[in-house]
Amino acid sequence: MNSRNILLPVFLLFCVTALYAGGKKDKNDSNAESQAEVRIVQVTGVVRLVGSDPFTEIIIRGSDDQWYITGEEKKNIINLQHQTVTVEGEETVVELKFANGMPAGTRRVLRNIRIISAE
Repeated sequence: MNSRNILLPVFLLFCVTALYAGGKKDKNDSNAESQAEVRIVQVTGVVRLVGSDPFTEIIIRGSDDQWYITGEEKKNIINLQHQTVTVEGEETVVELKFANGMPAGTRRVLRNIRIISAE
């Protein structure tokens, strides 16, 4: 009977500790991309396919930066691999973070692209 009296407070302490670690801070940062500024840009660069099979991505590699093309736009530009293209689209700059909160750089994403020229 004495072990039950000790076990109940330990169990309650464990439950309170687990409830406190709910991750309230992470819920506020979930839509970081939707809070980013969107602007219209014109980009010139080489179209490349990067990544390994289930996670391939199309990028446009310019002289200074690289822009990731969204999934909806892949079908429009995938046939232009290894060609220099000029496109216009909506650029979103997303600040990436590691799991511990340290900055991991930026990622430039293009949406609603319009192909101006391909060489």
